[in-house]
Amino acid sequence: MDRTLRLLVQYNGTPFHGWQIQPERPTVHGILTETLGRVLRESVKIVGASRTDAGVHAVGQVASLTTGSSLHPLAIRSALNALLPLEIRVSQVEEAPPGFDARRWARAKRYGYFIENSPVASPLLRAFTWHIPQPLDSAAMALALGALRGKHDFGSFCAAPGRVRSPVCQIFSARLRCRRQVMTLFFSADSFLHHMVRNIVGSLVEVGKGRRSPEWIGELMRARDRTLAGPTAPAHGLVLLRVLYNISP
Repeated sequence: MDRTLRLLVQYNGTPFHGWQIQPERPTVHGILTETLGRVLRESVKIVGASRTDAGVHAVGQVASLTTGSSLHPLAIRSALNALLPLEIRVSQVEEAPPGFDARRWARAKRYGYFIENSPVASPLLRAFTWHIPQPLDSAAMALALGALRGKHDFGSFCAAPGRVRSPVCQIFSARLRCRRQVMTLFFSADSFLHHMVRNIVGSLVEVGKGRRSPEWIGELMRARDRTLAGPTAPAHGLVLLRVLYNISP
């Protein structure tokens, strides 16, 4: 009898062309699908909660699949981590309710964007942070975050507004935390548009550099025009932290 499994996946996105399978290119989805097929000895179809872009990292990606294998979840986890490249780890394998779909059942996602704000870039942080040597005004950036909270049209921060889906999203939480030289921006929302977090961060950095006022973010929201917003922040500073469900994670 088939059963549904839920996987919690972590990965360093540096060597991969994103999550989604692409012909002739290494992706997290592709490698995980191939490895699961070897472990379960059957063809599998994996659904990921978030289609992260090339270079984006994750500590809380969720994937689901249906299998006829009777292997114990712990045995599956051990076998996967023995075969997967070190840049991909499966931290949990659990039984899930019948029909569980990691993408469709998701109610919210949480991302973190990491900025190293120091005169000299740390070689240990460079793969996971956007290094900005110019001092940033964290208070102005935190003030600007207020305009983002709530349900809004985020067309000004979408890479291709209107092409696939409605640009309306609800941001439940948007906050900034500074610890030593690392500034972290946290965003939780019911959904995110393509490049939305990276475009928001790029615009917030313009505020932090003093090039724009905190009120500018609200003006961008009302304009619904991507060409007016700031640059897209680099992918390597973005991390998928968690996917939230109504069922127990």
